[in-house]
Amino acid sequence: MKQVSQQKQMSVSRNFILSLSFLLLCVSHLTSAKSIEHLEPAFWWVGMAHPELQLMVHGQEIGLTTPQIDYKGVALTSVETTDNPNFLFINLNLADDVKAGSFDIVFTRNGLTVANYQYELKEREALSAQREGFSPKDVIYLITPDRFANGDTSNDSMDSLKEQKNRQYKGGRHGGDIQGIINHLDYLDVMGFTQIWTMPLMENDMERYSYHGYSTTDYYQIDPRFGSNELYKSLSQQAKTRGIGIIQDVILNHIGSEHWWMYDRPSSDWINNNYEFTPTTHMRESLHDPHAVESDIVGFNDGWFVPTMPDLNQRNPLLATYLIQNAIWWIEYAGLSGLRVDTYSYSDMDFLSDWTRRVMLEYPNLNIVGEEWSVNPSIVAFWQKGSPRHNEYKSDLPSVMDFPTQVKLVNSLTKSETWATGLRELYESVASDFVYGDPYNLVVFGDNHDMSRIYSQLNEETDLFYMAMSYVLTTRGIPQIFYGTEILMANPGTDDHGIIRTDFPGGWQSDKVNAFTGEGLSKAQRDAQLFMKTLLNWRKTSSAITQGKMKHYTPKDGVYVYFRHSEEQAVMVILNKNDVSVDLPLARFSKMIGEASHGINVIEKSRVSLNNKLTLSAKSATVLELK
Repeated sequence: MKQVSQQKQMSVSRNFILSLSFLLLCVSHLTSAKSIEHLEPAFWWVGMAHPELQLMVHGQEIGLTTPQIDYKGVALTSVETTDNPNFLFINLNLADDVKAGSFDIVFTRNGLTVANYQYELKEREALSAQREGFSPKDVIYLITPDRFANGDTSNDSMDSLKEQKNRQYKGGRHGGDIQGIINHLDYLDVMGFTQIWTMPLMENDMERYSYHGYSTTDYYQIDPRFGSNELYKSLSQQAKTRGIGIIQDVILNHIGSEHWWMYDRPSSDWINNNYEFTPTTHMRESLHDPHAVESDIVGFNDGWFVPTMPDLNQRNPLLATYLIQNAIWWIEYAGLSGLRVDTYSYSDMDFLSDWTRRVMLEYPNLNIVGEEWSVNPSIVAFWQKGSPRHNEYKSDLPSVMDFPTQVKLVNSLTKSETWATGLRELYESVASDFVYGDPYNLVVFGDNHDMSRIYSQLNEETDLFYMAMSYVLTTRGIPQIFYGTEILMANPGTDDHGIIRTDFPGGWQSDKVNAFTGEGLSKAQRDAQLFMKTLLNWRKTSSAITQGKMKHYTPKDGVYVYFRHSEEQAVMVILNKNDVSVDLPLARFSKMIGEASHGINVIEKSRVSLNNKLTLSAKSATVLELK
């Protein structure tokens, strides 16, 4: 009997061990199966104006788990799931007195812990909410990062990413990066630029044409070929010490087709048109057309740009919150001075209203400029805060890109002077400012990364170039200059974007021409660079230009005159389009000239009498500081 009893005990023990081993195996399987692949945003800050925070959690069957949090001041208010069990959305409420610190988010299923994530709430930088955004006091320098300067050759190609460096190909990656921008901050500072807007720096793990950045594959990671999140933050910090702000390019409308969302869909309605390519009509007019049919509006908003840019459905509230929080996260993390929003009107209108409101709630003095590529001022103005509208739409967007004036500027300098063309077109564009909520907060420009360079648009006539840049840097609004404009970069005979966004000379060690030092530049390029440097740095000191109002006179006999004036200063700008020197009688402008007896030519530093007339050189711009 004793032997039988021992055998039974051994059997029970063996079964117990086997059962325990099986249980441990199951727990191990659950833990690995429920591992968290993404949790975004990865951290947040205390003291934000909006108390709610939503976490997107992605992992195998993570949506079947129950999250738990135990941290004073943090309340888990609800959990949301989708038709994909691999996603879970956790809604938190952060109390006003919540302290910075870390806490565990524990994920359980059937009473077992299957995953754990340590979450951190950080302290905000001092005066973060009160930061000043870019303004008319600034001049923005637009950079294509891959084409500006290669500061770190070790990241030119990455084995983990699809496209490798190919500088010989106009549409390939050339190796420019964040370190290259950092290395040349002194150049930008000396030139007089006060803001840097870079084309997108987020990860773009696409097979081809990834350099431009507009096909995002990860909203929370800088592309390793450009650097890292930490290096981007360092760029912002180092730029700030020189009085230069950083503007981030934001894409709300679409992602890249290689985004991880396309391989594990957060929900069936995350992407418009059931994840299948349906091209947009590009008919932005349909949003404002009183006779429009609904299908035309949907065709514009929900269509994709190209097959490699899936169109996001911001009507999905989970996606909308994700995009809102992402913008705020980058502003806070990197210390940004503003945002530029790509393809602004293509996103859902109601979402855009919420997005701008939420961002401006956190940063009331920030500036955000939206891209609405229309030459119709009424359509562009619709999106700016405070503009009169045809409906009750609410927008908190502070600024828009002034595409109407860009087109009119080129037309005014290249078309013949008639009753309807020439300088009159530029005058008419500014005369339409009544449609804008704040015309002084428009971003004005001669060109950008999506169009031929201004020097080429002006048929590579240097005199016209000086006139155009004088206008951009002295008219109402916030000037934006495309990298290389200061050295007459051009794209003759082609409008290929790879050529327009060509490499900045001197940004690569092998370059024989170096625009940073002036080595190898032609006389025309050196003269243009000096002209821009002089006007940019004078502009910083001019209250009339950076803070003042604008008055202009209708063009007459090929001459357009306008004034910028503040309480402390008055500036007179004269564009003479004539092929010959002309005398300009001054009696017509006496009210704006006032008691000034002379002016100082900003470029030539010469004294100019304001008695009876001014002699204007052929095809010239004259900028006078009145005394």
